[in-house]
Amino acid sequence: MEKYANPAPLGLMGFGMTTVLLNIHNAGFFPVSAMILAMGCFYGGIAQIIAGILEFKKGNTFGMTAFISYGAFWLTLVGLLVLPKLGWAEKTPEAFMGWYLFMWGVFTFFMWIGTLKGNKALQFVFLSLTVLFALLACRDWFESALIGKIAGWEGIVCGASAIYLAMAEVLNEKYGKIVLPIG
Repeated sequence: MEKYANPAPLGLMGFGMTTVLLNIHNAGFFPVSAMILAMGCFYGGIAQIIAGILEFKKGNTFGMTAFISYGAFWLTLVGLLVLPKLGWAEKTPEAFMGWYLFMWGVFTFFMWIGTLKGNKALQFVFLSLTVLFALLACRDWFESALIGKIAGWEGIVCGASAIYLAMAEVLNEKYGKIVLPIG
């Protein structure tokens, strides 16, 4: 039987780094720029979809569903931001964006339930992402800059937790022992 590399660290890094960068914006430090949009397309989007396809090859339904779905999330988010600027679509009203984010939160909540038999680090990534989507939906529904800033800080923690898990998986495998614990 052939041994395949673990695609999860790639997907987790694509998710984690892109999430941290977008939430540095949400916390109020920088405007949305080409850097965030490019990360959303290529690392958060395409790299996660590739990781999901590789998880399919491994027979991992959870990993496939998570990485392909969140890769598509990043691509749709970039589309929602860019298409109106190109004149190809109307800008989505904030309250409707709240529903978009809420639906992603519902999906993430059910994915979190799927982590309960897994390690604590993965549970934290999905629970903190569920909270992030709830905060972002509330920001848009209530047009609250304060909730947006809170979401930004929470999103930085969420993204950092995915980066930690990705590097734990890489380093623990490389060294053949627990370098970074994941519970």
